[in-house]
Amino acid sequence: MNRFPHLPPLPLLLYSYLATEILAPFFASFLIMNSVFFLVKLIPFLNVVLELNIGFTDFLRLFSYLFPNMFLYSMPMAAMMGMIIAFSRLSSDTEILAFKANGISIYTILPPVIMVSMAIAGITGYFSIKLIPTGEIAMKQLLFQLAKEKIDKGIKENAFTEALGDVVVYVQSIDKTTGQWQNVWVSDMRDQTVPSITMAKSGSMVGDSRKMQVTIILENGSLNRPDGTYTQTVTFDRYQINIPLRIPSIIDGTDVTQQSISSMTMEQLQLAVTHYGRESKQGREALVHFHKRLVLPVGCFILSLLGLPLGLQARAGRSAIGIPLGLGGFILYYVLFTIGKNIAEESSHSVWVAMWFPNLIFFVFTVLLLRQTANEQPLIPKMLSNAWAALITRLIPPLMEKLRAWIHLPVKKLIKKSTLNLRQYNKTREELLGPGHLTSGTVHGNIKSMACHVPGCESYSCRHCTIEFKNVEIALQAGFTPCNTCKGILEKCSTLSANDKTLP
Repeated sequence: MNRFPHLPPLPLLLYSYLATEILAPFFASFLIMNSVFFLVKLIPFLNVVLELNIGFTDFLRLFSYLFPNMFLYSMPMAAMMGMIIAFSRLSSDTEILAFKANGISIYTILPPVIMVSMAIAGITGYFSIKLIPTGEIAMKQLLFQLAKEKIDKGIKENAFTEALGDVVVYVQSIDKTTGQWQNVWVSDMRDQTVPSITMAKSGSMVGDSRKMQVTIILENGSLNRPDGTYTQTVTFDRYQINIPLRIPSIIDGTDVTQQSISSMTMEQLQLAVTHYGRESKQGREALVHFHKRLVLPVGCFILSLLGLPLGLQARAGRSAIGIPLGLGGFILYYVLFTIGKNIAEESSHSVWVAMWFPNLIFFVFTVLLLRQTANEQPLIPKMLSNAWAALITRLIPPLMEKLRAWIHLPVKKLIKKSTLNLRQYNKTREELLGPGHLTSGTVHGNIKSMACHVPGCESYSCRHCTIEFKNVEIALQAGFTPCNTCKGILEKCSTLSANDKTLP
């Protein structure tokens, strides 16, 4: 029963149909794009995997922490492509035309488009605000854990361990239950040429993932430190050696083990802005990152809506131009976003304005395109297209004339120079070789008069003949004409040849 009789019932069947049509290409685009991003990220990631000897399960865990960053860029593009592909198919199959014939306008099909776009934007926002900082912290902890496990496995009884770099550890025995070391010997070569030797009756090792270091705790021992020709010996009850871990953690040019601003939560970013001040470098950086986590999900929503008018440009029997336009719009959006981000970080302009300006521009642009499409008008208003055409008509011909003149002048000079060189070459060749350089029995040609001469002609050995042909047919094909004398010789030869053929 309709609880609001004054309102028409919602076309839920239409909404569910459109949502299904949108989500199918969205998931396909999402899968393809993330597969490409996966392959791009995998190559620099392999260095970490091989160095730490990570198993397959830990590899999946470690790589899963990179997905939130990938989804932040792949989901908006997949949403836009899914929208364009869905409505391009509906338009090409004349289903949109059938909707209009039944009184369903573009504004009627907007609710499912908005709901799907908001759902995808909400998921993108969740990745941006929650999962990205959580994933970066988890990745740092996992890398530390894997590095510490590698060190623990490397420390064995009655063996020297070099897994700690310049610190060499020797342990006589290890308690399997507590992990305590007995009779420990440590050689520390850090920042010195002669090692410091530490010996203790017992010891252990603990890790600090926040500082990315391990600490060797020694008890009841002595420290022997060389000092020139002397050696300092210090006895102790408890002694700690802090060793920073050198983890191969550079992934795609970023050290994932360093405390970065991207691993901060939204509350921590706000505290950083308050602590450093909005105009300080650290404060502006934190504020930019705070806005970035909000700008991109909203941009995902706007780009998704933009896919509707672009997808409806497809027609039956006409190529779908929405996909290339969508790719161009996506690239333009991120170019503007990058420019705004750089302006916000490096200048004194308002961070809010610089970061949200691309979204504002694309929102206005999307609303205008939706209005044009709903009114069945071209995407670009006729007034703007006419003004653009007039501008092109006024600017392009003069530019083409200048370009043609700029290109033609060097070409004319080159042709003139080549002609002069050819004439000089022919003149020199004639002076050196004379008419006797041509082979007897061939057809001789004069390039200047384009006349050719056959054997028996008085001009056959003319000094102006500089080219020869195998026979008359080739000379004729080259554009040469026999002189009057040669024509008579050729006619005479043709008559004799015809008489020979008539003899029995």
